[in-house]
Amino acid sequence: MLTAADVKQFAKAAGADLVGIGTPDRWEGAPIQMDPRQIMPEARSIIAFGFRVMRGSLRGVEEGTFFSNYSSMGYGGLNWLYIPHTMMNIAKFIEDHGYEAIPLGHLSPWRAIDDVGNLLGKSRPVEPGKACPDVMVHLRIAAFLCGLGEIGYSKMFLTPEFGPRQRLAVMLTEAELEPDPIYDGPPLCDRCMACVEECPGECIPADKTVKVTLAGREVEWADIDCARCNDYFRGGMYAEEGEKGEYLPGRDDIKPSPISPFYQKPSTIYEHGQAICGAKGCTRACMVQLDERGVLKNKFEHPFRRKKLWTVDWSTEPEGDIGRKK
Repeated sequence: MLTAADVKQFAKAAGADLVGIGTPDRWEGAPIQMDPRQIMPEARSIIAFGFRVMRGSLRGVEEGTFFSNYSSMGYGGLNWLYIPHTMMNIAKFIEDHGYEAIPLGHLSPWRAIDDVGNLLGKSRPVEPGKACPDVMVHLRIAAFLCGLGEIGYSKMFLTPEFGPRQRLAVMLTEAELEPDPIYDGPPLCDRCMACVEECPGECIPADKTVKVTLAGREVEWADIDCARCNDYFRGGMYAEEGEKGEYLPGRDDIKPSPISPFYQKPSTIYEHGQAICGAKGCTRACMVQLDERGVLKNKFEHPFRRKKLWTVDWSTEPEGDIGRKK
């Protein structure tokens, strides 16, 4: 008989850092387009996995010298290579025990909804009562319902082990596994608002939130301006009236921001690895604050932030030939 302990042991040996198990009934009341039961009605367990973002992958951005490492090793490489490979092996382990399993990747390019849950109008249900293809399970909500941690004010998922430093994945299975309780430990997010203060695009409002009820618990996070974040996290900022930006291809309204040392955004790594801002507010500022509080299990000999934050002054010419646009 396959047990929760068996699955967790194999998953961690395969490469997952965190494993939590929930029951499908915890999704009662979920929007149909985000309900995993639409994908596998016979599912008896939903498993959430956390894959750590190595703190060192953010060092180059923090220092302002090596930006590609976070977008590859801490972002796109995890989502498109390491996590799918690990998830497929875990699913094979479960199916070798006679239970069907569906590994869900980090995101689905075929999904029927946008980033805030609105239907895109590109598909239709195949039968009455079914969702439009493709259903998109909310990974952070899934991780919450499987007991891995909590959703912070920045909407980043926080765990007692790594704070905001993990990427998430979900698996559905017909195997009935012992579920974990929803996280009820010491609060990780203390509403310090460091994420709000350090977000380069001011995309995390201090006074506008979203509230949802998850398995009978009220959960609240900031109402993130996702469209603005999409421009600023890539290192851009909106050009002033009369200015012409060249930072993003096909966009003359975006120029390089003070947190980008690049005249133009570098090429994408693994489809969507292009986080020039290095998650300055939602991740790095949160890491610093959690470091200072000493609440995380993954501890280090030295603090993450060791010097004053750098900025680039794009209103001045660089000295000599270094940094001149060719």
